[in-house]
Amino acid sequence: MWRWDSFLHASASDAVTLGEGNTPLLPAPSLGLGDVWIKDESRNPTWSFKDRLGSGALTMAKHFGAKVIASSSSGNAGAAAAAYAAKAGIPCVVFTFVGSAGPLVLQMRAYGAMVVKVADKADRWRLQSLGVREFGWYPTSPFFGPVVGSNPYGMEAYKTIAYEIAEAFDWQPPDWCVLPVCYGDALYGMWKGFEELKALGWIERTPRFVAAEVSGSLPVALASGDPMPPEMTRNAPSIATSIGAAQATVQSLDVLRRSKGVAVTVDDDEMRRWVVTLAAKEGIWPEASSAAPFAAIERLRLEGTIKPHERCVALMTAAGLKDPGPIEAALPEPPLVTGGLPELLAALKNAYGFAHG
Repeated sequence: MWRWDSFLHASASDAVTLGEGNTPLLPAPSLGLGDVWIKDESRNPTWSFKDRLGSGALTMAKHFGAKVIASSSSGNAGAAAAAYAAKAGIPCVVFTFVGSAGPLVLQMRAYGAMVVKVADKADRWRLQSLGVREFGWYPTSPFFGPVVGSNPYGMEAYKTIAYEIAEAFDWQPPDWCVLPVCYGDALYGMWKGFEELKALGWIERTPRFVAAEVSGSLPVALASGDPMPPEMTRNAPSIATSIGAAQATVQSLDVLRRSKGVAVTVDDDEMRRWVVTLAAKEGIWPEASSAAPFAAIERLRLEGTIKPHERCVALMTAAGLKDPGPIEAALPEPPLVTGGLPELLAALKNAYGFAHG
């Protein structure tokens, strides 16, 4: 990522880095969604796009002489903060909530973070805010509401996703970029990256953006024309905990309006289906939230918003192993075989419909 340091807030020689960035951009012809490419951010060091934010934020934390890093996170942001804080040699406190995916919490703890769980999600921000204001802890995540984004240096690092996409397509950007959106840090960063390339004359146009949400805050705001996305409560938590916020951000809404973009609300059944489809057809196992862009593309293709000839890039933000729940729920238990070849063949046929030969 830091090969783009001329566009960033620090030099590569001063960066706190684990080798993040330069993730693959993969064609996905088997999905039946037309010209779709996957920007696979699960190839980053802690297996999510948050590593870019972590590197950008921790680089400046070290520069400023931060004594403690603080993050409120359902998983990916906390894991990245913990890993980059470990690399920088700075203690890290991560506030998460009861119900966060077990593997994600384990990942934070593995990197040495001091993980604190709360029963009420709102307590994460209350406690982090006290640490920031009373002790000067360095925040890498939102810690008050309404949210206006995460650490600004971390958000700048997301510009590099746009640079990599433009470079991979020989400076001919895709027509659409489709992202799972919670607070829209990457949405804003990618949009800004493309805008900078256009201002420099490296590209002639910028993509339109799609926000795939679970709350529906952005679709309502776009339809109403309101300047502030409303809070949209759910009857039950979404399986996509990474994008489970009830209220979107002003900058997300602004990017969609500036880019002539759209927002789509996706449900749990759609995301489960696309988790299984991506794994089975493309060999890519996404976290539930990372399946949201494909549900959005499918719907927008069908309704004609995304034209048949238009190219889409879907941002796959994190790997499925971080939260295996959707796969566990979607697939049956493997059969137990205790006999020989006849029993094996019978089990394969009964469980999977596979006929030998």
